[in-house]
Amino acid sequence: MNASHQPDPRERPARLTVGVVGAGRVGPALAAALQLAGHRPVAASGVSDASVRRAAAMLPDVPLVPPAEVLERADLVLLTVPDDALPGLVEGLAETGAVRPGQLLVHTSGRYGTKVLDPALRAGALPLALHPAMTFTGTPVDVQRLAGCSFGVTAPEELRLAAEALVIEMGGEPEWIAEENRPLYHAALALGANHLVTLVAESMELLRDAGVEAPDRMLGPLLGAALDNALRSGDAALTGPVARGDAGTVAAHVAELRKHAPQTVAGYLAMARATADRALAHGLLKPELAEDLLGVLANGADGTGGAEGGSR
Repeated sequence: MNASHQPDPRERPARLTVGVVGAGRVGPALAAALQLAGHRPVAASGVSDASVRRAAAMLPDVPLVPPAEVLERADLVLLTVPDDALPGLVEGLAETGAVRPGQLLVHTSGRYGTKVLDPALRAGALPLALHPAMTFTGTPVDVQRLAGCSFGVTAPEELRLAAEALVIEMGGEPEWIAEENRPLYHAALALGANHLVTLVAESMELLRDAGVEAPDRMLGPLLGAALDNALRSGDAALTGPVARGDAGTVAAHVAELRKHAPQTVAGYLAMARATADRALAHGLLKPELAEDLLGVLANGADGTGGAEGGSR
């Protein structure tokens, strides 16, 4: 092949040795994705039985060693520990001299940008924050799900291209997030994804209580359509008794939930109030119907709402 047709090496990072500190659900998947791109996982750390099993399944032949030894062996280190554990981990690694100058130190926390890596930066590390906007199972399917997955990227300007190149090599789509916006960015993702799981799980439990044998089959098409409509149309996709102003129906819901699943009432009322506010703001809920509806929701919060609520 003619040398002029060779890819420009500046277009992607050099092949790197990769280490993982925290073999939870995320780290092994990202390391496996980097391996597919030509990088070489060389070490991981993990103490729980689940971590050991995940590492063995997704990173076979990669030794499990203490965190400091992971940093000793790897050019690129993935810090994939819980958010609250990250600052202490970084400080501890920096204080013990484990961080090497020129070493790429990547954390995957959505909450933090690169400032949390300042202790390692002072030791000469190159700090990157690469957060995959994806839920992980801890199984090989996670590597496939990274295809097209958005990553929240924060890095010093001089490392921005390298950070984005690593994301692309893992199959993801880089989305630049300013340092000061990381907490808001993470809150938005948690609001959508984490709370969705809770809502779906509660809905399935209630359907089982109502006698539905296969709630997952019933909900699948409905929730898939609702999600697709919401992503396409935003608030215009709002439907249901709250958006219509059916105060009597909402009162009946509250009464049934209070009887059969009282632990769900607070969540139902909170989401119904938020839905009513958005439906009103976008002209979907008629103001003349909103008064009865909001009254039902207020009474429901006081424990006095019932099927007779709503006077219209």
